[in-house]
Amino acid sequence: MPDRIAPLAVSAYTAASALGHGLTAHAHALALGTSGLRPNDISSSPLPCWIGRVEGVEDMPLPAHLADWECRNNRLAWLGLRQDGFVERVGSARERYGAHRVALMLGTSTSSIGSTEEGYRRLDADGRLPADLRRPDIHAPHSLVAFVADALDLRGPCLTVSTACSSSAKVFASAERLIRLGLVDAAVVGGVDTLCDSVLFGFNALELVSPEPCRPFDAERRGISIGEAAGFALLERADAAPTAPRLLGYGEATDAHHMSTPHPEGLGAELALRDALARAGLAASQVDYVNLHGTASLKNDEVEAALLGRTFAPRTRASSTKGLTGHTLGAAGILEAVIALLAMRDGVVPGNVGIRTPDPACGPSFAWQTERRELRVVMSNSFGFGGNNACLVFARSETAA
Repeated sequence: MPDRIAPLAVSAYTAASALGHGLTAHAHALALGTSGLRPNDISSSPLPCWIGRVEGVEDMPLPAHLADWECRNNRLAWLGLRQDGFVERVGSARERYGAHRVALMLGTSTSSIGSTEEGYRRLDADGRLPADLRRPDIHAPHSLVAFVADALDLRGPCLTVSTACSSSAKVFASAERLIRLGLVDAAVVGGVDTLCDSVLFGFNALELVSPEPCRPFDAERRGISIGEAAGFALLERADAAPTAPRLLGYGEATDAHHMSTPHPEGLGAELALRDALARAGLAASQVDYVNLHGTASLKNDEVEAALLGRTFAPRTRASSTKGLTGHTLGAAGILEAVIALLAMRDGVVPGNVGIRTPDPACGPSFAWQTERRELRVVMSNSFGFGGNNACLVFARSETAA
């Protein structure tokens, strides 16, 4: 088992998703159980499904000094950065530590591939990309991190993590290691993914996309609803923000069971979960709420329900929030970390929205409706393709002391 780590302060955090822009919009939707899913209106050809689309991205072009980075994914990143005073908090950290002492770790599945798709749809007579899309930097997997580094004027270590649905959860682990080793003093972590044809038609080709709003852990669930999101957090040593929530632990595991199907006994997921608790120095019984990966695919939900039942006491509450936001892929880890932090801040356990008939495999920990109770320790699960699994543990500052 790994050793316990020193808690880190989550001194700022924010998100944009189908639930709205910023923490206030998300807290309101979580308290009311208001879903942001809507009929698909973004694919280049009709695809009957439901999506979690962020409003207003099309109406928010990048400022002139960042125009070379123009694409939908970077627009969503820029939208997300300019909420909840996040840019200002990062600026303060940059001034305090120096631009070279602040790391940037972001997760994404497709980065700005939507612009590459557009370019190929609009090839000119010579087979070249149209003039407005001849910008190599936006057709690269590192486009997101390079853009955000430019936008925030950060010069520290930069890393793109692309491990499917666990991408923007694993960035917390990478950041903790850099801070613990003394290589940096703070880290901006997060992730961004946007809706595009590659995502929608790719998952549809795998027969994973539901024609109706997704229903995680429902006995008759029919698959996932894909969403988009941007989310960010600033991590610092605990003494930099004494009252901020804490990152207590993380766990990572890769079981490599199958390209898209989880290990039938949840081997990698359980390893990640137990390592997260070990680094936090906690027993499973001390966790008050678990934000489940819960995609509404048949096997993922089945395996995670079994893992929850054999690990946690009935008093631990658990739910999936993908019925509210859709599955935001590489941004799912950060979005659901933010949701877990809001749940802890507000004492609100989000209900498992979309449920009609609970799967009999689900035990007493499942919160089918929104509940209000004190939450001192919360966990967020992110279990991705290829057996790439990650779990995060957060706590209130006074609990971590």
